[in-house]
Order: sequence, then C-alpha cells, then structure tokens
Amino acid sequence: MTELVSILSAQLGRTANGPVRVVLDTDTYNEIDDQFALVYALLSPERLSLEAVYAAPFHNSRSSGPGDGMRKSFQEIERVLGKMGRNCDGFAFEGSDRWLPDRSTTVDSPAVADLITRARNTNGAPLYVAAIGAITNVAAALIAAPDIRDKIVVLWLAGHPLHWRDANEFNMQGDPTASRVVLDSGVPLLLFPCMLVAEALTTTLAELGQYARDSSEIGAYLYRIFRDYEHYDLVQPGSSKVIWDLVPIAWLVDPSWVELSLVHSPILTEGLTWSHDTSRHLIAEAKHIRRDAVFTDLFAKLAALAEVSE
Repeated sequence: MTELVSILSAQLGRTANGPVRVVLDTDTYNEIDDQFALVYALLSPERLSLEAVYAAPFHNSRSSGPGDGMRKSFQEIERVLGKMGRNCDGFAFEGSDRWLPDRSTTVDSPAVADLITRARNTNGAPLYVAAIGAITNVAAALIAAPDIRDKIVVLWLAGHPLHWRDANEFNMQGDPTASRVVLDSGVPLLLFPCMLVAEALTTTLAELGQYARDSSEIGAYLYRIFRDYEHYDLVQPGSSKVIWDLVPIAWLVDPSWVELSLVHSPILTEGLTWSHDTSRHLIAEAKHIRRDAVFTDLFAKLAALAEVSE
C-alpha cells in the first residue's frame, strides 16, 4: 500500500508543517492509563492538535456493560479536562453505548458523527485517530461513511505482536466484530501491540511522586489514581505498572521513539488468534518503544505546568 508508506514517510518529517490533527478515542475509566494519554496529548500542542475526545465503550469490573463503561469514560474525560481548565463543549463526545451487532450495521453516536465530519474536512491532510480502547466508534464510522477510509490514519493500541500465540487482549476482545471491521477495511493503520511493546512503558509511585504529584492539579490527580488503583499494590516498594495507552501519543510526539515494520494486515480468528495472508493490504506494526524518552518528555511537560503556576 503506497499510501501507507507515503503517510509514514511524511509523518517522520512533518515538523516544518506544524502539528498534525488528532482525535482521541478512549475508554477513559477502564483503568488509569487513558488519563495519562489524554493529559500527554493536551500537553503536546507543538506536535499534535487534539481536536476532539471520544468516549469508547468498555465492560469490566468498573462497569455494568459497554454503555455504562462509555458513560463513565465520558465523565472521566470531563473530570480530567476540568482539572486542566478545558471546556468539554464541542470537544468531548459520547460514543457507542453497545458493541457492533454485525459487520455491516453501524451504531450511531455523537462521537461517530463528529469523526465523520472531521475526517471529511481534512483539506488533503489526514486526520489521525488515536484509539486506545475497543475500536467500536471507529469501526461504526467506517461502516457509516466508507469514504473516510482514505482521509484518516488509525493508531490503535490493541492485541499482541503478530507472532504472539494469541491476540486476546482487552481492547481487541472488547468488540471483536469492530476489530475485524478495522483490520479488514484497508484503512491506514498503525497497530501498537501490548506484549513486548507497550508493556515497556512502566512507571512507579516514587517516580510519579517526584515528577508529577506537585506539578499541578492534574499531576496530583495522576499520582492519586495510580496510588489508589484497586488491581495493584503500587505502594509496595519495587512495584510498578504499565501505562499502556501512552504509546500512540508518544509516536505522534516523536516517531523516532517507536520502531515500526510494514506487515500484511492480520486476520483475527474466532478464537482471537492471528492468521496471516500475504495477499492482504499492508499496515504498520510497532516493534519497540523507547521508554525513557517518553517519560522524560511527559515529566518535563508536567514540570512546565508548575512553572506556569508560580
């Protein structure tokens, strides 16, 4: 796919052209990493212009179902934006309240409508869709408006490396139907696997206490939700946690931090494993990320908030 190669090449040298247009699709209340990604995107206007944030559905112990997960995610988006002095009006949108029923039926939502509108108003430059949850909203938009396929670039944190024994990861398994729609659509796609790639982005309570807690209201919030996360004892010395969802934002900030490889788009089987067909279109798969570069940049931007408030 020459289009994908061209987009990646342009991305690597885009500094002179200013920031790229981005929307963020996030299951923000699913755990605690989406909040870091949203904050990082807002703190990086020199590299990306965040135009909208979409609440994605999720279902785990923090929600009673995908619709409840989406609504709780929207509330968390509002909470994070409020702590950063940002208004939600015209910027944050509710997404799908259910999974895709099948591969040809869309699910209408404010997020899907906004994504279609923004994609069609690209003026020749692609709209980057950073998706860090189940891909329902993006798949619904592609079904409702197939023409946007050539106007967007999807950056999706999901699954595991294509050589891994399975693809059974939270974002991929949330809505397998939507996952297959996107993987089969031919949309320019950068896939950021979790195992061996995103899992490198670990941090600790001590590190956040040193570089985030006292920087600002939002820094204190990130510290607190990390400390109080119910699924880990992150207060215990030596413990750490992965902040998975930083990966797509980090690539937008500096593509040199992420090693990519062009591969044929995989087939997601019914058993949530990968199957391969070399006649399929190309996508990019992330292979490695420079952890220290990402956190150094994030902590520097949080520290800059403290300097502004002084």
